[in-house]
Amino acid sequence: MRVNRILLSSALVVVALVIQVSVLARLHLPGAVPDLLLLTVLGLAMVYGHVGGALVGFGAGLLADLAPPADHAAGRYALVLCVTGYAAGLIRPENGRLKSATGPMAVVVAAAVGSTLLYAGVGALVGDTAARHVGLPGLLFSAALYDLLLAPFVVPGVMWLARRADNDPLTETGPAATAGDISSGWLSSGTGLRVGDRRGGVGALKAKARTRSARVGRIKGVKRL
Repeated sequence: MRVNRILLSSALVVVALVIQVSVLARLHLPGAVPDLLLLTVLGLAMVYGHVGGALVGFGAGLLADLAPPADHAAGRYALVLCVTGYAAGLIRPENGRLKSATGPMAVVVAAAVGSTLLYAGVGALVGDTAARHVGLPGLLFSAALYDLLLAPFVVPGVMWLARRADNDPLTETGPAATAGDISSGWLSSGTGLRVGDRRGGVGALKAKARTRSARVGRIKGVKRL
């Protein structure tokens, strides 16, 4: 990963972890706790891809494992977020554009459910049966609900910051300029129109006009002869 990606990812992960431990964990909501760290990893993974998502997820999870008041074995949440970040990075679109919010919302729900199941499964392997006493179905439902409600306020901003840190704003030239902002799919369904298409259309019209003028010149030359 590049230096700017490492710096931004580290800052976002630390901020998310501080808010997670000091604010969200103290709300005493029924069921699970809104996972701000998971949403941050998802936002970065959908910009950096599966390799970057796995690295960010492992680092974020390991930091959460070591941060107080962690009461589980170190490396458990690191494994969960590493797998989740890798899987989220695989669905990154090639052109960097999501036309609707349906896909990202489905990714958030799948990540919330999958990470909870994986965390409980790893806990069962090491002898931690806390999920059985709390109730796994209730944890799955509450985790998906809380993360889905929090995601529109977190994931688009994280993705926008990640793109800006990559020096890839929409106003630049090159392949990134023709692709719409990946986070815009959270706010609107999109029209499918791109600025780059207009530029290509103008260039095509100019080329056709030059071709026609050349043909007219050749025809006039033949008539004069």
